[in-house]
Amino acid sequence: MLTDSRIPGFYRLTISARIDALAALGVFSSQEAQALQDGSHLLAVETADKMIENVIGTFGLPFAVAPNFLINGREYVVPMVVEEPSIVAGVSGAAKIARTGGGFRVELKESLLAGQIQLVDIVEPDAVIQTLVANKEKLLQQANTLQPRLFARGGGAHDIEFFKYRLADGQWTVVLHILVDTCDAMGANLVNSVCESLAAAIETLSGGRAVLRILSNLADRSLAEAHVVMPLASLATDSFAAEEVRDRIVVATQLAEVDPYRAATHNKGIMNGVDAVAIATGNDWRAIEAGAHAFAVKKGVYRSLSRWSVASNGDLVGSLQMPVKVGVVGGSLKANPGVALGLRIAAVSSAAELACMMVAVGLAQNFAALRALATDGIQKGHMGLHARSIAASVGVPAEHFDAVVAKMIESGDVKSWKAEALVAEFRSDAGKEGADSDSRWADAGVGVASGKVILLGEHAAVYSKHVLALPLSDAVTARIMEQESGTELTLHEQDTVTEVELSEPGDSGIAAALSLIMRRLKVSGQCFSIRIESRIPMAMGLGASASFAVAIIRGFDDLLKLGLHDRDVDQLAFDCEKLAHGTPSGIDNNLATYGQPVLFSKSSATRTKPIPLPESPPVVVAASGIRGSTLEQVAGVRARHARDPALYDMIFNEIDEMSIAGAAALRIGDYETLGALMNVCHGMLNAIEVSTPELEKMIQIARQHGASGAKLTGAGGGGSIVALCPGCEHEVSAALRAAGYQIIRLQK
Repeated sequence: MLTDSRIPGFYRLTISARIDALAALGVFSSQEAQALQDGSHLLAVETADKMIENVIGTFGLPFAVAPNFLINGREYVVPMVVEEPSIVAGVSGAAKIARTGGGFRVELKESLLAGQIQLVDIVEPDAVIQTLVANKEKLLQQANTLQPRLFARGGGAHDIEFFKYRLADGQWTVVLHILVDTCDAMGANLVNSVCESLAAAIETLSGGRAVLRILSNLADRSLAEAHVVMPLASLATDSFAAEEVRDRIVVATQLAEVDPYRAATHNKGIMNGVDAVAIATGNDWRAIEAGAHAFAVKKGVYRSLSRWSVASNGDLVGSLQMPVKVGVVGGSLKANPGVALGLRIAAVSSAAELACMMVAVGLAQNFAALRALATDGIQKGHMGLHARSIAASVGVPAEHFDAVVAKMIESGDVKSWKAEALVAEFRSDAGKEGADSDSRWADAGVGVASGKVILLGEHAAVYSKHVLALPLSDAVTARIMEQESGTELTLHEQDTVTEVELSEPGDSGIAAALSLIMRRLKVSGQCFSIRIESRIPMAMGLGASASFAVAIIRGFDDLLKLGLHDRDVDQLAFDCEKLAHGTPSGIDNNLATYGQPVLFSKSSATRTKPIPLPESPPVVVAASGIRGSTLEQVAGVRARHARDPALYDMIFNEIDEMSIAGAAALRIGDYETLGALMNVCHGMLNAIEVSTPELEKMIQIARQHGASGAKLTGAGGGGSIVALCPGCEHEVSAALRAAGYQIIRLQK
């Protein structure tokens, strides 16, 4: 048995060290520790295919543990499966404080699950109920005969309750609740079997017709109640006195007792803890959620499930009562090795003990959330963990991880692009040297390409409609020089340096484009060092892949004096775009090659018209930092177009007309009309499902700060926005930058 669940500094350990520490405490065996190390605790897709229908894979969530729990005098390490930051840290911290007050006390007086049988075609409900009551013992005996093994273990049907209701059509219905002790099983299948087996006998006795025969997830005959004392001295923070923290928690709970809007969020916090344990132990968290929320509104008004008050000595006292019906045995639990490991970590001997653990964790999480709200606010803790998630998502090296997280929080820019930029600051000086200061590149071939920003016409362009676009001048520069062995390519983007893997170019990406270019230019057998410098981020809807291709082609042309014409560069870059995007419109390679504002259509070269402009339009371009896939977005729109071609053709025709009208407005500087067209066009792009919540947020910021028009630019699914900002470029840029987004200028 675990003698102490406290593991100082556990969160600072590496994953491997955490596993070793838990194994050393006896939380699980060395074999189970190895399974965690090598990933064999995960659900195999072959097993998943036998559990549910239409399986195509398995889906992972973080598997964590919360130490420090003392429940009914016993030490526990709690398994939790949850993706939301702060939850595990919150319950662990709350459990640590609770220890100073004696830990959690939890009681489960009974554990019964109700199965419902609904009878209709009832004329005299009272008479029917009297008949059924007279035969209750016979029905209970029949139910237990149907489940002899359960009855032998001390479980089985204990009682039957009877209810009558008048339905909306005026007819009577009688409902039986068969109360079953399912022992250590959750019991849904057991109870459903009992209901279905008794239905015929009940129909015969009542003369009615049984239409429903199924369990109820309102398990109010399985109520667990947890209590905890949080000593007053443990509540103080650097900024708040203990009494103030205590009183704020009490007042917040009192609001949840009278305001359903607050109660919903209050109870959601409780379920953050309960659900995480339920998932880790293979229990039906949806059933637990349904029962908890139904119980919260049982008295007619949705209320808090927990109560917090002040003890006579000034301590904070908390309690939580909620229905919890769970299991620790059953075939579905055994099938999933992750669940088996979760139960092993929980180290509970019965379903009742697991229910008590869940309610203790729910109360701990409730305290953690209320304490955060009552002091520094919920975002402070979230921000630190969110920063760690962002750093992990962009692959920040271990040696820079903590420093990058700290600087992101300090700057207030908890964004992936910020993490990548911070990594560059920690690289060695050699890794950050510019090409201009490196004499090796003095004789390199140089190629330059523009990026692109689409004002009107995304997706419609794929269907030969017009698209209106502007160049992002000198967006990408490629420097190429010959070397003795091997070909290497480095990408310098936003102060980060990436070595691009060229050995396996695959079907898309820079490596595939380079391979195609070298074959077409007949230099595949030669060795080169290629350096790409880009001021536009990849996969942000700004034409990076086409710009890379054009810059590389021109770099080779300059180095080897090939004498390529722009049309040759454009065509080869278009072929590279096919690798990256499947069915490109051609606008990206056109802008990358020619670098001119254009009203473009792929259906005929004569319909592609450069637009001379007397001034650079007041455009602000901002990247969200969330990468989108043009290939996936185009394919998704194509699939939806195939399902409803008439609707999508109508939308694309409207966008086509807007692009033509927008070009006319752009030529004469009519930014009010152009902005209005951009707003309408974005609405249509949103309607064809290529916008995202992040892009909508950015567009709203731009419009709130004066933009006459704002929309997504590019394929969507992430990426960037473009805003037309006559007289307010600075204000819009500043607002978007303050919100954490990267601004890209039209001119270098």
